[in-house]
Amino acid sequence: MAVLAYAGAFAAFLIVDQPGLGIGHFFYVPICLVALVTGELRGAAAGLLAAALYVIAVVVTQTSTADVLSWSSAVRLVTYTSVGALLGWYASRNRTLLGELDQQAFKDFLTGIGNARFFESRLAERCAAGKPFTLVFADLDGFGEINDLQGHDAGNTVLCRVAGALNEIAWPADDVARIGGDEFAFVTHLQPEQARHMCARLTRTLAEENLHLSFGTTCFPADGATAVELSRKTDDRLFAAKLLNRNRRTVAAHTRN
Repeated sequence: MAVLAYAGAFAAFLIVDQPGLGIGHFFYVPICLVALVTGELRGAAAGLLAAALYVIAVVVTQTSTADVLSWSSAVRLVTYTSVGALLGWYASRNRTLLGELDQQAFKDFLTGIGNARFFESRLAERCAAGKPFTLVFADLDGFGEINDLQGHDAGNTVLCRVAGALNEIAWPADDVARIGGDEFAFVTHLQPEQARHMCARLTRTLAEENLHLSFGTTCFPADGATAVELSRKTDDRLFAAKLLNRNRRTVAAHTRN
C-alpha cells in the first residue's frame, strides 16, 4: 500500500503539478502509512524517501535545478522526516501501551499471577491442542477465619504467599492463576501422580506457616475432553477434599480435647 502511495504521489507530481498546486503534499500519505505500522526510525526513513522522490520529481519537471536547492525543498525534507518520526513514535508508543494493557487484563490485580480470564483462555487452548495435561484446583482452608480474625490486609498477604508458593513449584511451561477469592488453579504437563506429589510438597511447605490447602486434580483427556468437563470434575474433587480435610481437623480437635 505504501509503495503504491509513493508511486501515485510521484506520478501525480510529474503529470499534473503546477506552481501553487501542492501535489507534493500527497507524499504525506505513504509517510503516514509506513510510520503507523513501524516506528519512529522507519517513519523518519519514509520521510527521507519522500523528500528524495520530491527532489527527483522537481529535477525531472524543471528545466533548471535551482528549485531543488531552495529553502522550500529543505523545509519539505524537515517536515517529511519530522512527521514520519513523530507519527512513528506515537504509533510505537501506542502499541506498547496496548500490549501492557492486554497483559494486565490477564493478571490478577493482587497476586500478579494469572486471573480467571487467563486461566479460561489457557485451559481452552490446552484442550484444543490435544496433548495430555493435569489440571489442579487449590483452595485455601480457613481463609474466612483469617479475614475475620486478622483483617483483610492479613488475608491479602496470605493470598500473595500462596500464589508465590505455587509459582515456586510450577514448571516454566505451567499456567498458574487465581480464579476466585481464595481459589487457585494450575495446569501442568506432569502426570497426575507427579502433580499430586507436587501438591504434597506444597502442602508441607505451607503447613510450616500454618496455612492449609485442599486440592482437586483431573487429567486430560481421561477425565474430560473439554474445559467445562474438566473444570466441573476438578471442582467436585476439590469440594470432596475440603470436606475430608475439615472432618480430619474436627476429629483432631476433639482428640486433643
